[in-house]
This record gives sequence, structure tokens and C-alpha cells, in this order.
Amino acid sequence: MFSRVKLALGIVLGKTSAIAGRSVLVLPDDLFIVSYPRSGNTWARFLVGNLVSPDEPITFANLEHRVPDIYQNSNDQLLRQARPRVLKSHEYFDPRYKNVIYIVRDPRDVAVSYYHYHIKTRRIEEEHPVDRFVARYVAGELDPFGSWGDNVGSWLGARAVTKGFLLLRYEDLLLEPARELSRIATYMELPASTERLNQIVEMSSAGTMRRMEQDQSDFWRPMAKTRKDKPFVRAAKAGIWRYELPVGAARQIEVAWKRQMKELEYL
Repeated sequence: MFSRVKLALGIVLGKTSAIAGRSVLVLPDDLFIVSYPRSGNTWARFLVGNLVSPDEPITFANLEHRVPDIYQNSNDQLLRQARPRVLKSHEYFDPRYKNVIYIVRDPRDVAVSYYHYHIKTRRIEEEHPVDRFVARYVAGELDPFGSWGDNVGSWLGARAVTKGFLLLRYEDLLLEPARELSRIATYMELPASTERLNQIVEMSSAGTMRRMEQDQSDFWRPMAKTRKDKPFVRAAKAGIWRYELPVGAARQIEVAWKRQMKELEYL
């Protein structure tokens, strides 16, 4: 109890400088965009940000001010955001999150994207064996968010059929982006015409984001000190694992998460 009182006091006095992360102070009207890493979260932040504020397009330069990342900001900084806040998270199930857009992606494609992201952020060398990386990925040793199966399973098991939860598949966003954005607009109770939805899709497309990345990467904290020869926005396609994952590595993922992958129609 005393630690919670100290945290609250620190927030009131503006002294909470530590990154929020799992300890983010959750407000009742917060909306969280949640996913396991490399599952389309940044793309969703662009889509939602452009949906909420049509007259101020999302860029990498203003993303942290508009749809902030709980791993890039302190509670003090996040409390300065206008409400209702839209926040980015990779956390496994947290019962405090009442309003959640959860994005899921084929874990084989996630493995490929995460592998290249680790190279971009200099966590591994270019020649790092993919098989070794996938073994750590399946074991949940890459980050504090649990394995892909743990993260996805925790949210779907606890919230899949509850109020305030919207599940999006990355592959459906790729196939029918305007349709899936319409689902988001309905969920958020925001009016959006077909013309407006199509405009937002174009403003938030992979091609648009790649061009912005080239010009603005130094202004976005997560990319500022990473390798510039490795893009953050990569192929933005489904099924890339078929060409980049060794057969044994793909099989390891399929065996580990067979049940979840079948439920989500990846097997």
C-alpha cells in the first residue's frame, strides 16, 4: 500500500521520470493498442491516429505525442496527454486494460520480422543463425512480454468474447485495410465515410510510412540510434516466412503453438 501511495504522490508532484512500461498508470477511458512485437502495432497506431485526428496526419515525428508508446514515455509524460488517451503496449494480459485493440500476426512471419529488427537494433549480428534466434523466440527469451503463444493466449483466453476488446489479424488488415479500419471506427464510435477510410489507408500505407521513415527516422526515438541501412518498415506482406525461415525453424513454431495457430487460422 505504501509503495502505491508513493507512486501516486510522485505522479501528482511530477516526479515520475521512469519509463511507464508495465507499471503504466491506467485511466478508465484509455484505449490500448496491444500486440506482440512486430505484429503491426506501429501501422495500427498510424491508422488509429489518423482516424482520431483527420486534420493532423500522423508522422514518425509526432507519433509519440499522438499515440504514445508506454516504453518510450514516463507516467508523468503520459498524464499530459489529452483524454481519452490511445496508448501502445506489448504487454501480456493486464486486467486494468478495459479497452483493447489487439493485433495478432502469423508467428512465423513475426519471427522473421523480429529477427531483422534485432539486427537493425544491433542486438544480434547480421550472421546470427536464424535457427538459434527462433529457439529463443519460442522459449520467450527475447523480451519481457512472454512468448508469442503466451502473449496471444493470455489476451484471447481472458478477453476474446468480452466487451471492450477488438481482435484484428494483421493479414486481414493487409487484405482489406478499409474494411478492418471500418471495424476500428465502429469500435471507437467514430463516424467515417468510405472516402475518409480510403484516405486514411493511403495516409498510413507501408509505402507512405517507408518514405516518412527515410526522412524522419532521427526524430523518432525508437529508430534514432538504430542501423539506417536496415528499414523499420519492411515487406509488410503475409507469408514471408516461406522464403526466409528454415523448414526446421518453421516447424518448431508450428509445434509449439499449434492450438493458437489453428484457432487463428494460421494452420
